Amino acid sequence: PVSGSLYGPRFLTGGVGGSVTHQCFYSIIPANKHDRKYWCKIAENGVCYTIISSTDPTSPEYEGRLFLQDVPQNGTFTVTMTGLKSSDTGRYRCGIGPTRGGLYVSLNLTVLADAGVSRPIQVVQGKLHGSVTVLCPSGDTQNGGKRLWCKVGRTSCTLLADSDGYVGRRYHGRIFITPWESSGAFKVLINDLKKEDSGLYRCGVERLNGWDSPQEVALQVTTASALPRRSKFLSGTVGCSLSFQCHYDPKGSYEKKYLCRWEEGSCSLLLDTDGFVHESYRGRVQITSSDGDHGTFTVAMRQLREEDSGWYWCRASSGQTEHTSSVKLLIWKEICSSQDPETTTPVKSTSSSPAASSTPTQRSTTGLVYVVGTVTKSTTVGIVTKTTNSLLPTATPGSSGTSPGETHHESSSGESRLLPVVLPPLALLVGITIAVLTLVKIKLQKKTGEGRSTSGNLEAVTAQAGPSPVKEQTMEETPSPGKVQECKMNSGKCRWVFSRTG
Repeated sequence: PVSGSLYGPRFLTGGVGGSVTHQCFYSIIPANKHDRKYWCKIAENGVCYTIISSTDPTSPEYEGRLFLQDVPQNGTFTVTMTGLKSSDTGRYRCGIGPTRGGLYVSLNLTVLADAGVSRPIQVVQGKLHGSVTVLCPSGDTQNGGKRLWCKVGRTSCTLLADSDGYVGRRYHGRIFITPWESSGAFKVLINDLKKEDSGLYRCGVERLNGWDSPQEVALQVTTASALPRRSKFLSGTVGCSLSFQCHYDPKGSYEKKYLCRWEEGSCSLLLDTDGFVHESYRGRVQITSSDGDHGTFTVAMRQLREEDSGWYWCRASSGQTEHTSSVKLLIWKEICSSQDPETTTPVKSTSSSPAASSTPTQRSTTGLVYVVGTVTKSTTVGIVTKTTNSLLPTATPGSSGTSPGETHHESSSGESRLLPVVLPPLALLVGITIAVLTLVKIKLQKKTGEGRSTSGNLEAVTAQAGPSPVKEQTMEETPSPGKVQECKMNSGKCRWVFSRTG
C-alpha cells in the first residue's frame, strides 16, 4: 500500500498547439517507488478516468501526445502533454496506486489561445535535520516589493515567511530570506528539516497586481542526514562563558564559515573565519578552532549578557549553496565567577529585596550550563539541580551564606544583624533586675512581720482605753526600718510617725 505524501502544482496553463509538463512528487519509500503511477481526467459525474499510467497503455484519444516518466530515485514522475487543444482544459489528477483509493493530487489545466511559457518547477532535495538553499530567480531588478515564501495548498498558498519579518510559528529560528543580490534574485534558507516540510512551495515578489515571476519549488526531505545530532537549545549564565560546535559537510568545499544572529526572519552577521567581528560583540565572541577535515568550527562566547538570549545560525557557503544550522541560547540572571568556556560556576547573588535572602542552589562544575533556581523564604523557585560533584557558593561581605537545606531570613530593620550584639547585655540586665526584685521582696516580708507585731501591741493598748465603733487605719507613707516615736489619735484614727534611726 502507498503511504507518505504526494504533491504537485495545482494549476497549469498552456497555449493551443503547445505543451505542458506536470510534475508529481512523492515520498521515497519502497512501496511508492514500485507502485503504479497514473494520470486521469475528472469527468462531469466526478469519476476520474485514467488516460495514462505506468502499467496501462495510453488512451487512444491522447496516443502520441501524452507521456509519463517515473524517476523513483528522485521520488518524482512527470506527465507531458503536447499538441494542446482547447478541449484539453479541465481537471486532472496524478496519483499512485489504484485510481480509486490511492494517493493523488488534483489540478486545473487551462488551455489558452495565446499563453506564455510557464517557468519549470525547481526541485530541491534536503536530508532530514539538514538544510536547503532555494534560489528565487530575479524579477524586477528595481528590488521593490516584498519577498514571499508560501506553501501551496488545495485552494491557496499559505504564507510562511516574508522579507518584512513575518515568520510562521513552526519556522521560528529556522528560515531566513536573504537580502537582494545584484541580479535582483534572493535566496530562502531553511534548516532543521522535518518530514512534514516536504511539499510544493512558491517564492516571488509581491506586486500590486499579484506576484512578479513566481517560482514554484518542490521540496523533498529524504533520508536522515549524516551530520551529528546536537542540542537545539543551550543555556548560559550572565557573566559566564559557553562554546558550541558548528557542523557542515566536509565534502562541500565551503569557502566561508560564519555566525549570524537570527531575528524576525533576518540574520545579522556577527563573525566569520576571515576575522570579521561585529562591533557589539568584540572581545566577547570568537571562532576558537576550525577543522575542515571533519567539517566543524567552534564558537566561544564570553561575558554573557541577558540580552544575548536568542537564535544563532552557523553558516557555511559555497557559491549559491549554503549549509545552515540553528541554536537557541537561553541566558539566566545568576552571576558566575568562572570564565572557562566549558564551565559555569555561580557565586552568591545579592537579593534585590532586603526582606528576604536567597541562596543559590548547587550546580555541577562541568558541562555547558544547567537551569538554576533560588530558595527564598523556604519556597523553591525554578528548577533545582542536584549533583554529587558540586561547588557550594562562598558568602560575600554584606550577604548571608547558607548550607544546603537551610534558609536564612533577614528582616527589613536589620534585626538579625543586631541580635548577636544586643542579647548578652539584655540577658545581664534581666538577671540584675530579678536579683534586685528578690531582695526587695525579702525586705518587704521582714517589714510586714514587724508591722504585724506592732499592730498587735497597739490593739492591746487600745482595748484598754475603750472600744471604738469603727477603726480605720491609714498609712500615709511607707514605713522604713526604725523606732516608733509616737502615735497621734485623731477622730478614732491612729497616725503613726516613725523616725529613721540609721
